Amino acid sequence: MAKYIEAKCRICRREGCKLFLKGDRCFTDKCAHERRPYAPGQHGRARKKVSDYAVQLREKQKTRRAYGMLERQFRGYFEKADMKKGVTGTNLLVMLECRLDNVVYRLGFANSRNQARQLVRHGIFTLNGHKVTIPSLQVSVGDTVELPEKNRKIPILAQIQEVIARRGCPVWLEIDGPAFKGSVKAMPQRDDIQFPVNEQLIVELYSK
Repeated sequence: MAKYIEAKCRICRREGCKLFLKGDRCFTDKCAHERRPYAPGQHGRARKKVSDYAVQLREKQKTRRAYGMLERQFRGYFEKADMKKGVTGTNLLVMLECRLDNVVYRLGFANSRNQARQLVRHGIFTLNGHKVTIPSLQVSVGDTVELPEKNRKIPILAQIQEVIARRGCPVWLEIDGPAFKGSVKAMPQRDDIQFPVNEQLIVELYSK
């Protein structure tokens, strides 16, 4: 599978907003987007005439990169969202939020979605008491994500309690920090998804 191996801070600068791809670094003065809030490259500061297509493309790229997916997988999510009842854009964002790796990240068990995805692939967490290794698994209301006691001493998870306390938890999730356990209280609504994206532009792009 293809993998982006270059500096992740370039992605935030290119998309013009923080995507929190570097975890705690994004909250410090070292954040590249804060220090250089313009696109990377020789012509990053140049004023450019932006077409409607370019605006739509940037919204799609921003969302896809924030959730760490390639184009084919992201397009698949859109097609599934389009077949569901309701607003296609909202359906798309809800499906992305309900991915297991995103839930692990939202609960504070990982510093970034990329780290959450890696931890899930290694079978570090359990879902409803069963070991899982599929980051794209869709969670449902009532599902419980837990970090087993035997995995709590992993060095990369040493500061997990501090991350949980600092970041907080979305209203559609419930976290029990001392027990290293989180659960899905309800499906996320559009107002619960605090991500700076205009999903309608993505719908317009794929509908052409």
